[in-house]
Amino acid sequence: MKETAKELKELLNKTYPYRIEMHAHSHPVSYCGEASPKQVVQIYKELGYHGLVLSNHFAYGYGLLSEEGTKEELLEKYIGAFEEAKEEAEKHGMQVYFVAELRFAENTNDYLLYGLDKEILSEAYDLLPGTLAEYREKADLSKSLLIQAHPFRPGMELMDASLLDGIETFNMHPGHNGAIGLCVKYAKDNGFAITTAGSDFHHLNRSHEGVSALRCRTLPKDSFELAEILKKGDYLFEIGGEAIVLP
Repeated sequence: MKETAKELKELLNKTYPYRIEMHAHSHPVSYCGEASPKQVVQIYKELGYHGLVLSNHFAYGYGLLSEEGTKEELLEKYIGAFEEAKEEAEKHGMQVYFVAELRFAENTNDYLLYGLDKEILSEAYDLLPGTLAEYREKADLSKSLLIQAHPFRPGMELMDASLLDGIETFNMHPGHNGAIGLCVKYAKDNGFAITTAGSDFHHLNRSHEGVSALRCRTLPKDSFELAEILKKGDYLFEIGGEAIVLP
């Protein structure tokens, strides 16, 4: 007997039980964020999430990287937000994943770098004054994935698809036009095997926390394992806490 749509949905939810927020920001590392790292974790714990990507801005000449300080001081401040969130998450049995939203000097595009540690972040810091093409040529991204965030948002530029590992098709920030339909079509037309969905959480009391999740079979232990799940393509999207979408 064939399953009904409702039965199939229930089966998918059971098969992919772990829910991860794939795009979230915290104050003050991301100037546009309003919640502290601890608050972000607490918010997502209340929403029943198992994991959370903290993807603060790491942008050339913007936010944290516009501040005075040595490279090491700025890196430590950036990493400190992740460590604060991780410490809070451990109290609640959650995972927090270290991810950066990069921006190079050539334009205002944003790129989510999954599969991240201090060494990879340090390398990115040195290459931010250049271009995406230069970064792909010089950086060691063998364990990482570079995903263009919200590529059809106003002000973004479409890049050479060969420079990207995938795109964020479902960017659910309510204050920006993510052009989801165009993103999905663009991913198909360019043969992107990897697509992501994220709430792009920034603000308190805007009701856009947890409006998206990646659902997976197993809960990755760190950012590199999360990147491997994306590479394998064995995951689902959950939108609005209700709708299930196949990437």
